[in-house]
Amino acid sequence: MALDVGTAKIGVAFTDAGRRMAFPDRTVLRHSVARDAVALAALAKERGATALVVGLPDGGGRMERLARQVGDAVALELGLTADYVDEGYTSAEARARIDAAGLRRQTVDAQAAAVILEAWLASRP
Repeated sequence: MALDVGTAKIGVAFTDAGRRMAFPDRTVLRHSVARDAVALAALAKERGATALVVGLPDGGGRMERLARQVGDAVALELGLTADYVDEGYTSAEARARIDAAGLRRQTVDAQAAAVILEAWLASRP
């Protein structure tokens, strides 16, 4: 499972069982780190996720801290270690894909999570 953590929403994506492709799944409205972690962990368990990948914004600061807080909390709920991936270009890439496919923009967060997951999959042997 991959997450694109924002201040208002979290994009979620999953991969196929063979870990070959990433698929945008949904966008979850944010509440609190603890509440979000429980909800996301439940979704991960429901879908049989065995890895957690979280997009990490550049440059530190508030958004990086938030991504790490959510990622660490979800990982703790799942008994996994979160893998953090640079998400510097993911929103722009997601918007370009959505525009090219003629999809609605509200899917951008889930699409960004899929881009994050694709980068992670590509880095694996």
